[in-house]
Amino acid sequence: MSKSIEFKNGQLIVPDQPVIPFIEGDGIGKDITEPSQRVINAAVRAAYGDSKKIVWKEVLAGKKAFELTGTYMPDETLEAFQNYLVGIKGPLETPVGDGIRSLNVALRQTLDLYVCLRPIRWFKGVPSPIRYPELVDMHIFRENTEDIYAGIEFMTGTEKAIRFRDFLINEMGVEVIRFPETSSFGVKPVSKEGSVRLIKAAIQYAIVRELPSVTIVHKGNIMKFTEGAFKNWGYDLAENEFADQTFTWRQFQQIEKELGKNEAKASLYAAKALGKVIIKDVITDAFLQESLLHPFDHSVIATLNLNGDYISDQLAAMVGGIGISPGANINYNSGFAIFEATHGTAPNIAGTGKANPGSLILSGAMLLEYLGWYEAAEHVYDAMEHTFSKRKVTSDLFSMMEGATLLSTSDFADEIIRNIH
Repeated sequence: MSKSIEFKNGQLIVPDQPVIPFIEGDGIGKDITEPSQRVINAAVRAAYGDSKKIVWKEVLAGKKAFELTGTYMPDETLEAFQNYLVGIKGPLETPVGDGIRSLNVALRQTLDLYVCLRPIRWFKGVPSPIRYPELVDMHIFRENTEDIYAGIEFMTGTEKAIRFRDFLINEMGVEVIRFPETSSFGVKPVSKEGSVRLIKAAIQYAIVRELPSVTIVHKGNIMKFTEGAFKNWGYDLAENEFADQTFTWRQFQQIEKELGKNEAKASLYAAKALGKVIIKDVITDAFLQESLLHPFDHSVIATLNLNGDYISDQLAAMVGGIGISPGANINYNSGFAIFEATHGTAPNIAGTGKANPGSLILSGAMLLEYLGWYEAAEHVYDAMEHTFSKRKVTSDLFSMMEGATLLSTSDFADEIIRNIH
């Protein structure tokens, strides 16, 4: 009998037949949703027989919602995600029009989904622009509710922009606005609470999965009171709340200053030997280079909203592209989670059978892991790798793989299902 997932004492309580609301999505959303669900259903059957199953419940958002209800995000959709806790969605197009912000951002803000989790791994057989893609195994924790993406903006020439400009100049003494008469303005809020809960989730994730490090990625060398504070709050958290389970680069530097480099190295080696998670930080532009040259040095990434947007797409490109890059938006304090295709709506190929359902399939595997159904998730990962190793792919990867077999969206899903053992 289907039931809702519950969240009690910080834990999900998952029935054998949980109801999972889903948004089909715009553009290729219709093409990839049904095949993805077939793969997830097959993996659950292979793992648990008839003892477990997902009960899919469609809810509306985007163009389909507007055509049927006259609104892009019906109240019933938000209520469904609130009632059932865990859901999944295809890509949504931001509607054109003044005052209409991204539907994806609206979902994240409304449910306070403060973690955007993007695991990046390579599947054998997938073409990559880097020499050793098998060394890439990173898990991005992108802060999802603050930073520039909070949406606090004032367009040049408007009354609010003029009042904001005058406040900065006359009340705050700001003298560095180069062209004040024609400037638009954006505000970058970065709170201690928002930063700490994001980095805490990243550290706990690393500890539970026995991953070696958490890298705090930031531009604190320039934005000292926002991104610099983000870094410092992260170190404070690790050293105060996770002292027995972590060793920070800040501690290393302090030991080096007081006792010398050899003692600092000895402390670092001892921490690694004890299985402690190493907490370090890297400037954003340096990290973009580091991740290409030394991907094995980084495991869990904790970063702010805008940085995370750039980093996620670069790392995805290193292992085959955004078409097979999964993602989730999670609130670990309330249990709310929405898993999603991380690519766009690609309306130019909608209905042609060219779309790659890989991102949504792998996001579905993340959903299974979130439910605690790890055996089913492993079936998805294993079958996906078998499919790629046989060079049976959709059009986005076909042109990059010598000797590959071109499959349609639906046929690709069927091939994955055949490879579930």
